Amino acid sequence: MNQADFEALLVANKMIEGDIRWGDDEDHSPAVEFRVEVESEAGHPIFIKGSYNALAQTLSYVLIHRGSGRVYALDLGNDHHNPDCNFVGDRHKHRWNEPLRDKEAYVPQDIHAPATNPLEVWEQFCIEANIHHHGVMHQPPAAFRFP
Repeated sequence: MNQADFEALLVANKMIEGDIRWGDDEDHSPAVEFRVEVESEAGHPIFIKGSYNALAQTLSYVLIHRGSGRVYALDLGNDHHNPDCNFVGDRHKHRWNEPLRDKEAYVPQDIHAPATNPLEVWEQFCIEANIHHHGVMHQPPAAFRFP
């Protein structure tokens, strides 16, 4: 993928059909996650993975291109340092670029909801990423609490 391909992918209309339900993390962590296919008007082979950990108050939505890996992501609740050692903080986005791929992040101005509100964050993420979700994102299950 080159820079022009990524820019075309990001501005292309993208669509998700159907409801999204959170399931157990395959690594058996206290997080829940989902994976959903994304249709693209340009035919890009892409999907989104979401991960939410209510105990740690972390949330991620990641757009993955099957040929190039992670190309766009939103992370809340996890600190990030860019390759130049610039600290970005725990609310950041990754945007693919040719020299660094997905390694560099920036602070988004369009995400205002907290990690504890994954549905509102999802709506904000979809607007900015030009994704039209025709369905319902269900609330994640309540966090497991140790006795």
